[in-house]
Amino acid sequence: MAVAIRVIPCLDVTDGRVVKGVNFANLRDAGDPVELAARYNEQGADEVTFLDISASARGRETTREVVTRCAQSVFIPLTVGGGVRGVDDVDALLRCGADKVGINTGAIAHPDVIDEITGRFGNQVLVLSLDARREAGMPSGFGVTTHGGRRSAGLDALAWVREAVDRGVGEILLNSMDADGTTDGFDIEMIEAVRAEVEVPLIASGGAGTVQHFVEAAQAGADAVLAASVFHFGVLTVAEVKAALADAGFPVRLV
Repeated sequence: MAVAIRVIPCLDVTDGRVVKGVNFANLRDAGDPVELAARYNEQGADEVTFLDISASARGRETTREVVTRCAQSVFIPLTVGGGVRGVDDVDALLRCGADKVGINTGAIAHPDVIDEITGRFGNQVLVLSLDARREAGMPSGFGVTTHGGRRSAGLDALAWVREAVDRGVGEILLNSMDADGTTDGFDIEMIEAVRAEVEVPLIASGGAGTVQHFVEAAQAGADAVLAASVFHFGVLTVAEVKAALADAGFPVRLV
């Protein structure tokens, strides 16, 4: 039996509030993370992803408190990312109730940290959050970025994803920085390119605006589809996305 396509709302959290913008700019308040997580739990979301976009240590502590409260009130897996640098950060988030932890800049700076984390906790715990965009001069045409897509990491996205999986990452969260927040659709070419490189589960993120966009991402090879704005602001519900996926012939977990 085919594995169900997962539908995952994403909460970008800063100073204890969910925010959302376009290409990580012009952020606006989208609500309380615990209330939103509970709503998505009721709607039938398969998971919830938290991305801590706070720059300060105070923000980190706030996010850990929020993760603890959410873990106590929802019954679906929680993935938490943002500011993860090593084993101790992963340990702290798992103790707060996270089921999986996302890593991005920390792994780019020190790739060995992937081996260390998966060696201690197992590869099912670690998600590589890959912020990629089209970049001239890269062999694949896609480059890795940091700082919300504003800074090139000087890495080819496909080469980096292969290395990360070889080191033990168990899942890829592929964020299209070009498409983020635009609601113009997922970057299908990028999804197909990453899918052709690795076999671990692939989460598509960035650009969702209609139910058809989610279907297109699944057709391109995504094992899960993630979105923020369309869910937070009531444009679409999780149930509507799942219905569209089911109508297109994809297995989903129905509520």
